[in-house]
Amino acid sequence: MTVKAKVSFKPPVFQTVEEERQHLKERLAAAFRLFSKFGFDEGVAGHITARDPERKDHFWVNPFGVHFSLIKASDLILCNHEGEVVEGDLPVNRAAFAIHSQIHAARPDVIAAAHAHSVYGKTFSALGQLLDPITQDACAFYRDHSLFDDYTGVVHDLEEGRRIGVALGDKKACILRNHGLLTVGKSVDEAAWWFITMERSCQAQLLAQSAGTPILIDHEGAQAAYNQVGNSNAGWFQFQPLWNRIVKEQPDLLD
Repeated sequence: MTVKAKVSFKPPVFQTVEEERQHLKERLAAAFRLFSKFGFDEGVAGHITARDPERKDHFWVNPFGVHFSLIKASDLILCNHEGEVVEGDLPVNRAAFAIHSQIHAARPDVIAAAHAHSVYGKTFSALGQLLDPITQDACAFYRDHSLFDDYTGVVHDLEEGRRIGVALGDKKACILRNHGLLTVGKSVDEAAWWFITMERSCQAQLLAQSAGTPILIDHEGAQAAYNQVGNSNAGWFQFQPLWNRIVKEQPDLLD
């Protein structure tokens, strides 16, 4: 008997806040497991957050010091915008609070935000430039990402988080110079996918630049590609095969 993979073409609709909250936490746990599988973990650095569906000034986040590969839905902690952990036994990463509290405050349309010290993202960030439209996948960020052109050390200050929020503006992603990548979305799925594909786009541009002078896609072509692969629904949908894969491989993440 052949078991067919489940394919969903639309984001789910929830009947209760509790159901939506559990969904968010499961997707967060899956995103952390995927980030670990893709090598986006660097010691205790990195965080993904999801705004609580009921308490809008609270967000779910990974507990400080727990490896991405071990995170379960039940391990996630709930933090308010004052930096207090209101659910969970472990502390919050202060950088996660400083950055994400300000992103969520500045962008009410954002449900989730992702940041990690991935190899190609932090390497590309050292160039202090934006991604060029040199591939179809990179066009997902065409005119829809920004550069935080500053570095003042590890982000522990709310003012620094606020400045990152200002640099992000209304975009889906921001390159933090000498630091790494930051992506946001209307779902955990979307924010996680933008990070994954942005990391790969950084890798592709670094490789292309090392081999020669990349040929840029013209404005019309880049805009057309963006309209197809850079919208919110496309970002959500691209994550679904990865969700199916990681849940099948590591079902304990749902615990």
